[in-house]
Amino acid sequence: MTTLSWFVLDRTDSAFSVGLVGFFGMVPFLVLGIFGGYLADVLDRKLLIAVTQFLNLISAVIMCVLLSLDIVEYWYAYIAIIIPGLGWSLDMPSRRSLIMDIMGPQGLTNGVALDSVGMHISKMIGPALAGALIAFTGVQGSYILLSVVMAVGCLLFLKVSQPDRPNQIAKSKISSGTTSDLAGSSERKLMREVFSNLAEGFKYAFSSQTIVAVIVITVFMNLLLFPYMQMVTVVSKNILFVGPLLMGILMSSDGLGALVGSTLIASRNKMVYHGRIYLYGSILSLIALMVFSMSSWYLVSLPLLLILGIGTSGFGTMQSAIVLLVSRPELRGRALGVVTLAIGAGPIGSLVVGAVSEWIGPANALLFNSIIGLVLVCLSGLFMPSIRGKIIPENN
Repeated sequence: MTTLSWFVLDRTDSAFSVGLVGFFGMVPFLVLGIFGGYLADVLDRKLLIAVTQFLNLISAVIMCVLLSLDIVEYWYAYIAIIIPGLGWSLDMPSRRSLIMDIMGPQGLTNGVALDSVGMHISKMIGPALAGALIAFTGVQGSYILLSVVMAVGCLLFLKVSQPDRPNQIAKSKISSGTTSDLAGSSERKLMREVFSNLAEGFKYAFSSQTIVAVIVITVFMNLLLFPYMQMVTVVSKNILFVGPLLMGILMSSDGLGALVGSTLIASRNKMVYHGRIYLYGSILSLIALMVFSMSSWYLVSLPLLLILGIGTSGFGTMQSAIVLLVSRPELRGRALGVVTLAIGAGPIGSLVVGAVSEWIGPANALLFNSIIGLVLVCLSGLFMPSIRGKIIPENN
């Protein structure tokens, strides 16, 4: 994301074009998020995750070859990011459900927090490393290392073991018949069964105020907060007047903050107010973005993004943990799929912030987003009080 954002900005000098990187990276969540949750309930989760990771690797290798041959246009970046986006949209429900399989309800929060630690380490190291590589070796050098790292990651993941899920498919009630009945069904009947199960997931998710609160806040955060990531590239170059090296360090500072926050959450032995960490972390990150949008000094902007990262660690860690804890076992994947669908608000936010940035500038666009987001998230916490109460695990 860092490399492609800088590549597009360097070729076009357009905030809207940079915003499209975020749009194409996240639009699969809007289209496929709920299907990822369904697949997490009925397929081998480890196999599904492995397939998505190799999909990301193939995309990176192809882009690396095109860059090496110097036959790329700026819009190739959109194709290069939408393919990993497809993988991400299918990966999240399976990965987080797999953590529940391994850790159980008592260890879930720690497991999800450790998963977040891993992501935030990459979010901290990745942009800084990408910025340095762009500065010294260009976009091509950055992509070559990306491909190598992803290849190593895919090989390591194949060694991960997972526990058996006895009768999981049966519990999910894919159809009124058996698996062999499904195999012999017509394509039309199969699609009816699939959409029936997806509808069941939607109905179940919206029957719980706590899950609804998670979904609503997820929509607001992805619509109004997270599009900042592409705009940091534009702010770095056009407002803070720094090059790719310092831009990469700036983009990695929120990853450092998120790493600190996730580590603190993972170290907690017992937790009952997961929703408060989720809600107050969201509010903290929006306040930090608001102040960041008003800064024109690099040394001020750096710690502000670190604080923003601490806030997003509470949001990101508890987002899945809350849904997994309060959902019935056979519907956890589909409930997470609805949340993944809510993450699909991100591409819309990227389009809007990119377009508004062309009109009033990236700093004012981020200020506008942060104020609106802060108001909406606070109102969500006020009118859906269950998110502030104790989270009671569903074990039935």
